Formats: sequence, C-alpha cells, structure tokens
Amino acid sequence: IRALVGLQAKTARILREGREVDVPVEDVLVGDRVVVRPGERVPVDGVIQDGRSSLDQSMLTGESLPVEKGPGDPVIGATINKTGTFTYQAAKVGRDTMLAQIIHLVQEAQGSKAPIQRLADRVAAYFVPTVMALAASTFLIWLVVGPSPSLRYALVTFVAVLIIACPCALGLATPTAMMVGTGRGAAQGVLIKSGEALEAAHRIDTVMLDKTGTLTRGRPAVTDVIAQNGFRDADVLRLAASAEWGSEHPLGEAIVHRAIGQALDVERPEQFEAIPGLGVQAVVRGQAVLVGSVPLLRERGAMVDGAEQLGWSLAREGKTAMYVAVEGKLAGVLAVADTLKPDSRGVVCALRRMGLEIVMLTGDNEITARAVAAQAGIEHFLAEVLPQHKADEVAKLQAIGRRVAMVGDGINDAPALAQADLGIAIGAGTDVAIESADVVLIGQDLRGILTTLALSKQTMRTIKQNLFWAFFYNVVLIPVAAGALYPPFGILLNPMLAALAMAFSSVSVVMNSLRLRWFAAPGAAIPQPPRPVGEKVG
Repeated sequence: IRALVGLQAKTARILREGREVDVPVEDVLVGDRVVVRPGERVPVDGVIQDGRSSLDQSMLTGESLPVEKGPGDPVIGATINKTGTFTYQAAKVGRDTMLAQIIHLVQEAQGSKAPIQRLADRVAAYFVPTVMALAASTFLIWLVVGPSPSLRYALVTFVAVLIIACPCALGLATPTAMMVGTGRGAAQGVLIKSGEALEAAHRIDTVMLDKTGTLTRGRPAVTDVIAQNGFRDADVLRLAASAEWGSEHPLGEAIVHRAIGQALDVERPEQFEAIPGLGVQAVVRGQAVLVGSVPLLRERGAMVDGAEQLGWSLAREGKTAMYVAVEGKLAGVLAVADTLKPDSRGVVCALRRMGLEIVMLTGDNEITARAVAAQAGIEHFLAEVLPQHKADEVAKLQAIGRRVAMVGDGINDAPALAQADLGIAIGAGTDVAIESADVVLIGQDLRGILTTLALSKQTMRTIKQNLFWAFFYNVVLIPVAAGALYPPFGILLNPMLAALAMAFSSVSVVMNSLRLRWFAAPGAAIPQPPRPVGEKVG
C-alpha cells in the first residue's frame, strides 16, 4: 500500500489568474486547469484541453505501449507524461481518482482473505484435555480393578499414557513440512511468503495470467522489417534508427536497439523534430526521413498508397506498424510488438497438461490480446480490462467455486493479486505487485509457477503422511500404554519404552518432512503445444 501511495505526484502545476502555481496535490480541485510537462507524473484524473503527448499508463492499465493523447482525451493520475506538454482539466481528485480506487481495492481484498485453518490446529485444542481425561480414567480403573499393588500399576499406566501421548508428532507434522517446503522453494527461485500460500496452491484449478510483463517481455521490440519500393531491409532499419536516435519514445528506442543489435551504421541525424502523437522527422546524410504513422506521412506529402493494408495485417498479429519514408517515398514498414518471453508458451502448455484452466487478462485492445493469446497457446482471454475489473473477474470465478491463482507484475495487477486465492508476482515487477502477492517468482522465469504448484502438492502430501502417522501412532499406542494388552498377554508398557516410542514418532515426522529437500522443480524441458486460436471470454 505504501508503494502505491508513493506513485502519487506530490505537487501539481495549476493555472490561476493566468499564472502557473505549484500546489500540493491535495489542494487540487475539480475544474482546475493543470499543466504537465515531459517526464512528470499526472497529478489527478482529468481531460486534456490543450496540447498533445504520449503517456505511459502501463503501471495502472497494463497497456504495454505509450498511449497518444490529445484534446478531449482522458488522462489518469500517476501515469507518466513521455513527450509533449499539455494542459488538462481536473475531473477526479482525492479518493475518486483511479489510483485511490486501486489502493482501496487492494486494502479490501487483503482484509477479506481469511487464514486457512489446519486440521492439526483444530485437533490440538482438544488433544491435551482428552489425553488428561484418558490418563485419569486409566489411573482410576487400574486403582479400582487392577491387580495388587493397584496403586503401582495405576501410576505406571497413568505416566505411560501421558508420555506416549505427547503431541509432539502432531505439532510437528505441519510446520516442519511447511518450513522445508518454503525453504526448498526459495532455493529454486520461488519465494513463498507463508504456509497459507503454500497450502492454497495445491487447490488451484484456474490460472489467470496478465499479459504485459508476465507473458510478454514488457517492452516493445522490432519483429519485422518490410522494405518497399526497391529499398533494402537493412537500409530501412538504419535510416529509421538514425532518425530515432536519442528518442525517448519506447517505439523509437526499440528501432534503435534492433539496428545496433544488427551492427548497422546508426548515426545522429543532422536535423530532428518530434511530432507528438504522429512520429518524427529528421535529416540523415542529407536525406529527409519520416518515421511514424500514415497521417504523418500524408501530412508531409509522402506517398503511402497500399501501405495501410499492410498495417492492418500487422495489427491483426498484435503488432504496431511504423512507416518509414525517405525523400517523400515509402521506404518500408517496421513492425513493433511486445514479444512473448521464451518460456511463456511452454509453461502454458504444462499448466494445461496439469488440467488447469488458463485465462489471459490484459488492458490492451482485443486485436492485440487475441494475437498474443494465440501465440502463447491460450484459448481464453479478456481484453481492455481495467485494474478494478481484473479483481472483479477473479471474484466472478471464485463465486462459482473456482480456486484462482493470479499471476502478474504491475501495479494494475495488485487488486487482482490480493483478491485471488493465490497471488503470484514476477520478481522483476513493481513493489506494489510483490507486496500484494502470496508468492514471488525471483527473476522473470515463469516456470516458477509450475514449481509453486508442484511443490505445494508435494508438501501437502507430506503433511497428510505426517498427520496420518501421528494419528495412527496415538490411536494404536495410547490403548497399549493404558494397559489394553495386559489382560490377554500380560504386557504392560514401561514408561521408559513409552518415552522411546514418543521420541521415535517425532523423529519419523521430521525425517519425512526433510525428504522435501530433494524436491526437483518440474518443467526443465517443456514440449510446445499446437497453436490454438485465442477465444475471447464473455
């Protein structure tokens, strides 16, 4: 919660009587005109009146790419302004902002999650008084009807019952297995925050996966270079990267990164101009280069006939088309997308083989969501889901009896992580997501999901074995200690042997729990599934 609150801008620059005045964000009123410059956080929710820019909303909405905004478009408090300066009118302040609602949802979900009551805890409340009553009854029976000297026999059986019924094995059955299990998980890159989380994981039947930063890398990359009109792929990429040199826009950075990765001769442009919401214009080695959208190329007189069809085709694959024009002529199209992590597809396949239902959640549009779901092998997805609705979707499944694990990495996932029966956060994600989750995967290896579920099943199996042994031991040996074998066989258990049996039962439980130290993480080699077509849920 503290990390969420830390996202809030501390001050806002508002226009009063024609002057810019810095005021605490708490003093911003509905209707105030707020000025936001590049690199600053938007203080409160509102609607743009003047100016254009691109805003990074990924921490709240999960959209992987910055969103272009202009007059009439809504802006969300705590998002980051990337490029231009704009003025907007405050519409929601204080507790009404989206950030405040997310904070409230996280608090509500965390507060509603009840701790799991274990069998051993329930039994322990009755075990000691029951044993005391049995020991007292044994003493009285031997004292009244036992052979002479009756007091001696009564005392021996009384002490033997008390010693052999020591609840050590019962008390050690759960915590020893939990301790070894969580320790083994940490050694394999899975931080399980509590025994309750480890226990909850073995009941999961549905896994909800966030897209951005969880299934995907969380940053755009150039996937295709499609040259046009006689240009070569390498030349198109080199000129586009040179034009975008020094760009702070994620799409521009992706182009430069790809060109440098291919060892192309990228150089600083002689002239550079960023056109907010459209692209860039530059001069590279005396050539006028445009990189951006079709409207930019048309506005600057470049020929783009037929290029839009290619852009639509790329959009159906979940990719963003960046058009490149040189000296007014279309040179090519660059496809940029937030690509899948290498292990995403295989992990989804392994989860499906475990009989789990898989659902992908994302704030991205339906076209992108469908494309990513198909690439990952996920049949069901939900697109354009706002943060508060992610938690609602988890709650809907819980309402019909589903046990839901939510996997995410962003602030926008925090309410859903807290609402889920098991919240799993990517360790490379935000502090808010990590705080809201029950399990943290160190690094970005999704195979930690498989480790968590398999380790939970193995740990719960061990706990059940421990409890069975503890109950079996007590059910069988307490009557023996009470003298049940004396009438037919003349056998009376010595308290010293009772103490030895008690110690043996405790040691056996601990040794059984220690077997978890040899637990091996699954999924070292995960087969690739056939590629299905993503199906929208709802």
